[in-house]
Amino acid sequence: MRRVYAVKYAEREARRPEHFLGGDPHDVPMPMDYFVWAVVSERETWVVDTGFGVLDAELRQRRLLRPADEALAIVGVDAASVTDVILTHLHYDHAGGLEHFPNARFHVQEREMAFATGRHMTEPAQRHGFTAGHVASLVQLVHDGRVVFHDGDDEPVSGVSVHLLGGHTDGMQVVRVETERGGLVLASDSSHYYENFETGRPFPIVFDVDAMVAGWRVLHALSGSPDAIVPGHDPLVLDRYPVADPATEGVAVRLDLGRR
Repeated sequence: MRRVYAVKYAEREARRPEHFLGGDPHDVPMPMDYFVWAVVSERETWVVDTGFGVLDAELRQRRLLRPADEALAIVGVDAASVTDVILTHLHYDHAGGLEHFPNARFHVQEREMAFATGRHMTEPAQRHGFTAGHVASLVQLVHDGRVVFHDGDDEPVSGVSVHLLGGHTDGMQVVRVETERGGLVLASDSSHYYENFETGRPFPIVFDVDAMVAGWRVLHALSGSPDAIVPGHDPLVLDRYPVADPATEGVAVRLDLGRR
């Protein structure tokens, strides 16, 4: 059965009003963690998202703790040997480390590529989360035959499926992994924090609010239980799930083992 890891690679200080559409009356700290995920079995390893690098960290004032390849090495994954990477969407912090996976194919929704290269990118509010160089690199990989496009829900390998939700971006997809405990959903930025989907309060970086809210119902339908929905940026993930190894406390956890 597959092991599923969340590994923290970056962080930033933030406050509650930044994380809810319409703000929040409590202007107190609410930090943000950045993760990459790995789905590991005896036969293959699939990685979900690629993190960002030094230039993005400097430009956007994020604290890069380790690049994606070093983060994955903490849980025994050699990025250079990975053959398949799922990109949940193409924002800088999810598609900014393509170069760490020289032998991988990249799985992306057709709608996300169209969104990231189309007319919506003429609007500063929509293109803010993208780094043009990352998108251009992925276009080059299309021409190199290393991009797999998905048109909606699909199962690229048995037990690992992708599901188009939209919302945060037009082509936002989530990943469902079949585990011994049932369906585990890597929600990525369909819900940045537990509180977004648990209290019905959208994150303010959003292309389609209705699609984001409808997507939360899909998360519940795909998962074995609410405990099996893993948000994209919540530091509580590292508290709620068991550590991958005692040495990885505060860095990497095993999601397939269920809550602590």
